[in-house]
Amino acid sequence: MREVVDINCDMGEAFGRWRVGDTDDARLMPLISSANIAAGFHAGDPNLMDETVRLAAEHGVGIGAHPGYNDLQGFGRRKIAGTARELVNDVIYQVGAIREFAHRHGVRLQHVKPHGALYMEMAINPELSRIFVEYMRTVAPNAYIFCMGGSATFRAATEMGQPVVREFYADRDYDDSGSIVFTRDAGRPDPAAIARKVLRACQEGKVRTVTGNDIAIDFESICFHSDTLGAFEIVRQMREALVGAGIRIAPVSDVAAR
Repeated sequence: MREVVDINCDMGEAFGRWRVGDTDDARLMPLISSANIAAGFHAGDPNLMDETVRLAAEHGVGIGAHPGYNDLQGFGRRKIAGTARELVNDVIYQVGAIREFAHRHGVRLQHVKPHGALYMEMAINPELSRIFVEYMRTVAPNAYIFCMGGSATFRAATEMGQPVVREFYADRDYDDSGSIVFTRDAGRPDPAAIARKVLRACQEGKVRTVTGNDIAIDFESICFHSDTLGAFEIVRQMREALVGAGIRIAPVSDVAAR
């Protein structure tokens, strides 16, 4: 049973006057411990990055860069062709933006978590993952990489000595391989059902797949998405269930040390 766990959320995923989801980030920030902040390619702009980093710093939430494919129109959920080095250069550009805003507000970059289709491509692409981890080893050797356990990203980070955090997806389904199932429109999920799913994963280390099977799952951080409808109620009930079971919510530096 997990005694302590991180809760992370993808945030700052807007652009100018364009917004997604039905919950303001300011309502979510006090309830999480790590924020994955969009860095301008799939969502986000300089003013929103600054605002979101400032908000996270005020609440003591760990700052994470959330780089994606250069795909504003598709919200970073479409695969973009490019060599591994070209794609990692896009990541470098975006991580640099979030890190500078973090410096501005007197906090450090805690982690990097690729977004959407880029996250899924890294999970199955050893070359892309290796070059990404090489970059992290050079410029951010103490920053965590957030990824799925068993992914190419996790293997590369583990082999090369980069701090790494495995995620459990609260508001996404799993298949029998342990991968998340992509759904373009997840609708409005049941917060109580998500809370039960998360609590079981923490207590038993298991999750029910879309085919009705139970598989083992190990993780240090729970992810949910700010653009999921009802995000505030999801995190509220999730936290209530975890804390009620004696599970503490803490930043990844505390969780990973256990």
